[in-house]
Amino acid sequence: MSEKERKLTTASGRPYVENENTMTVGPRGPALIQDYILHEKMAHFNRERIPERVVHAKGSGAYGTFTVTNEISKYTRAKIFNKVGKQTRVFVRFSTVGGEKGSADTERDPRGFAVKFYTEDGNWDLVGNNTPVFFIKDAKKFDDFIHTQKRDPRTNCKSPTMMWDFWSLNPESLHQVMILMSDRGTPYSYRNMNGYGSHTFSFINKDNERCWVKFHFKTLQGIRNFTDSEAAEMKGKDPDWAQRDLVEAIDHGNYPKWALKVQTMSDAQAKSFRWNPFDLTKIWPHKDYPLVDVGVMELNEVPANYFAEVEQSAFAPAHVVDGIGYSPDKMLQGRLLSYPDAHRYRLGANYEQIPVNKCPYMVSNYQRDGYMRVDGNGGRNPNYWPNSFDDIYTDSSYKEPGMQLESAFADWYDRNAEGEDDHYTQPGDLFRLMNEQDKKNTVGNIVGSMKGIAGPKKDEIINRQLCHFFRADERLGMGVAEGLGVNIEEIMSQAKH
Repeated sequence: MSEKERKLTTASGRPYVENENTMTVGPRGPALIQDYILHEKMAHFNRERIPERVVHAKGSGAYGTFTVTNEISKYTRAKIFNKVGKQTRVFVRFSTVGGEKGSADTERDPRGFAVKFYTEDGNWDLVGNNTPVFFIKDAKKFDDFIHTQKRDPRTNCKSPTMMWDFWSLNPESLHQVMILMSDRGTPYSYRNMNGYGSHTFSFINKDNERCWVKFHFKTLQGIRNFTDSEAAEMKGKDPDWAQRDLVEAIDHGNYPKWALKVQTMSDAQAKSFRWNPFDLTKIWPHKDYPLVDVGVMELNEVPANYFAEVEQSAFAPAHVVDGIGYSPDKMLQGRLLSYPDAHRYRLGANYEQIPVNKCPYMVSNYQRDGYMRVDGNGGRNPNYWPNSFDDIYTDSSYKEPGMQLESAFADWYDRNAEGEDDHYTQPGDLFRLMNEQDKKNTVGNIVGSMKGIAGPKKDEIINRQLCHFFRADERLGMGVAEGLGVNIEEIMSQAKH
């Protein structure tokens, strides 16, 4: 039977005819409880929604390919990179971070940039943002930070007071705040922004040598951003602008592409680097650690069903493959456990059996049971290791070298490595790199946002944040202070101390 000739059936396969009218006692009588089709439809409808993501709830996705253009085997033995011209299927999900599933695509917010590579050594998830840094460097602060980006528990409205109170009390956020408050905080589309793994990861080569690495996706469509007013206008015209733009571009054959590049750093370089190279609030300057070409990613296929493939997609930075490893990055270390835990809560213990998340190659382990187990559950094979009955074995060639740590004990109090308390040099450098129009827009966006700070602590929060701006760049601080009508001499005196 062809797709166009399928009979209407229940989920159990029973064909039925009446799909619009409830069975009643006569034309005007009450409904009968025996109308199973009515109950089947309504019961499933009541359960159509799964919990939305706590962060990155609003998103878009597409399939495509990654093609290697430059050989990098001296850095990594990862099979995905082992041959120029090699292609690997990918699935990419873009998203806003703080808004709910129904929020607008053009909100001032970082954008998630998550890539799933379906490699022969398993799925590799590179889960980052459209910014190379983040607001915090320790995962213990993450839930507090996200609470400030959500809704006030009393008013149930977004609160500039909450946001700026947290940022002003955490000067490590300044670098990301500067990016967010520039026009980069409102990208024109997902196609016109860069993506970053953001964290420091590691490469391991065939000689078991480790180096540190950062991943960069550079858009080949060119960077394009909305101004604040343009983003606000689009929010009213089409809150799904970025989703529509991505789908229409691919449908029209205008396949978006990104060049994947990496920065690498040796152990020796890491130990002499001015900042902690594993600090998520810092970048590695390109002049010191130049970008190395790796390949090109192209998105060329819109998922057939949004819920099945985009909403149920699950990415975790814990999912690396041989030749790619972790680092001591404190934020990364926290995400390694929390991301899979979020997916198990939202999608179930067997979320990796959902087609979009499923490794297309052989998977062998002893995980069993759980909701929605759909792969035969291991059949009659043993569910324990070691055993005398199956032929699953461990391949020692995949063993990784140990990671050299600086300390043999945990220190609860001295959490900052040398240079980590410098929260101002890189944000100041970023502002000084901007052209005059970008500087003007950034200051205007900051002023517009900070004018929303309210309540009895208003002046305290504003003054505290202004001190951070002055420490980063005096011209930046002056512009924001003037825009807010604040006494500049008093703030400058505080900033010097």
